[in-house]
Amino acid sequence: MLPTDSAKKISFLRYIREGDLVIVYEKHNSMKAVKVCEDSVVQNRFGVFKHSEWIGKPFGSKVFSNKGGFVYLLAPTPELWTLVLSHRTQILYIADISFVVMYLEIVPGCLVLESGTGSGSLTTSLARAVSPKGHVYTFDFHEQRAASAREDFERTGISSLVTVNVRDIQGEGFPDNLCGLADSVFLDLPQPWLAIPSAAKMLKQDGILCSFSPCIEQVQRSCETLASNFTDIRTFEVLLRTYEVREGKMEGCQGVEEAGGYVGTLPCKRRQQHSSDEGRQISSTPVVTARPCGEAKGHTGYLTFARLKCII
Repeated sequence: MLPTDSAKKISFLRYIREGDLVIVYEKHNSMKAVKVCEDSVVQNRFGVFKHSEWIGKPFGSKVFSNKGGFVYLLAPTPELWTLVLSHRTQILYIADISFVVMYLEIVPGCLVLESGTGSGSLTTSLARAVSPKGHVYTFDFHEQRAASAREDFERTGISSLVTVNVRDIQGEGFPDNLCGLADSVFLDLPQPWLAIPSAAKMLKQDGILCSFSPCIEQVQRSCETLASNFTDIRTFEVLLRTYEVREGKMEGCQGVEEAGGYVGTLPCKRRQQHSSDEGRQISSTPVVTARPCGEAKGHTGYLTFARLKCII
């Protein structure tokens, strides 16, 4: 996320300063997070880039190396952070994250509970969604993992919006001091059905719960547990298909006017040259083509949503 100011507001008009976290972008599948230090450099196949030349430039700047190569300096938004963070666990990616934020109806000012924290990919997007006045309480049973996530949130400037706790939610449930305060709850647990009764107590009336599970058997057991206190139970699988857009050239024959009218561009590949081709000129026409990527991401997991029943 873009660094926040003293008023906890996200700033989109920022200049790079000493100590800032910057995403060094080479291309869509090659980028990394770098902390800016005036005496440091970044070396890659494009040359040597001095941090001192970055300071004072706005995020999004194109900077050049000693060899004339270039990279872009981007702000660590949740979308980019998801692509460069250290994977301590399997993470949620942009397609699932955007779906979760939308269907949990998360808006600025919401209070959100999450278990478990993992690598913090979803947590970062939740924090941006609830800012500037909301808060995310995230829980993980693994102490070292929680500590690493806490450090990452400090680096990305969202520590004021996120509280990281070490707690086994499956065994102990959520803390009682959060009872009835949560607008939404997200569960990423191996046995989510064990945490659902506690999550129900944490939610405000008409609050929404989401459970992420890689296996359909987990979904079935969760839905059975949800049926007692929740309504509008729905499960989704989000599949993303990426397209490659490229510019190239297509060889063709420019037509000439004949008695029957204009003969348009015809493909010349595999055509035999003959006398009737006299008068036509071979040309290369620039074209833009789009096709699905050869490697498509398949199943990631199932997202089950449910709304807490209102007690009248």
